[in-house]
Amino acid sequence: MTDVLYRWPDGAKFGRPVPKIKFYEKGVVSSSTKDRFVAEVERITWAYKLAPATINLPGSDSVPEIQVFVLDAKGTDVSEVVTVAIDKAIKQPIIFEIVGALGIRTTATPKQVDGANSKLGAYYSTGWIPTDSTREPLPTAINLAALYGALLAPLTSVAVHPGEEVSDVAARLDTVRRLEREVASLERKLRTEPQLNRKVELRRALKTKQAELSALK
Repeated sequence: MTDVLYRWPDGAKFGRPVPKIKFYEKGVVSSSTKDRFVAEVERITWAYKLAPATINLPGSDSVPEIQVFVLDAKGTDVSEVVTVAIDKAIKQPIIFEIVGALGIRTTATPKQVDGANSKLGAYYSTGWIPTDSTREPLPTAINLAALYGALLAPLTSVAVHPGEEVSDVAARLDTVRRLEREVASLERKLRTEPQLNRKVELRRALKTKQAELSALK
């Protein structure tokens, strides 16, 4: 994970405020999620549209456009249930910038678009960055799918390979999360196991899982 802010192209600026009610007026959002919108979100801005017409990169069925949403928090942060609700309402992949009392952070999920449907995975995020930090140019990419992968890379614990499909990235991230849980479980068992021969077995299993995890990262 790398704490980085990108300088979005002026030609892609959209700058449209979106009323919170747009995301729950159809009754698909739970009352508790609606409460989070009301309590946590000061303003939602559809800030940029990274599309073939705005940044001159070809799109694809899986990544036709990339949207950038800025969420201004009323306090420290905005809950993940809010970004999930927005992601479900917008078909295209979204990069969120959350602006709160601690600064600004970028968060996103490797969103897989399949026809009229989209699949969300786990969310990944940078740490908090000062809002006046210098922004970096967008990564070099030959198409929007490659750009999306490059934008996700600083948020995750795995390398995103050039030209890699979002579904491949999401699958590898799922595997990493599973292995991290297994490693943590083995470490706990190893600390409490009283029998020497069982400790040897656990240590061997732990090294195997750690090697698998290291290879993926």
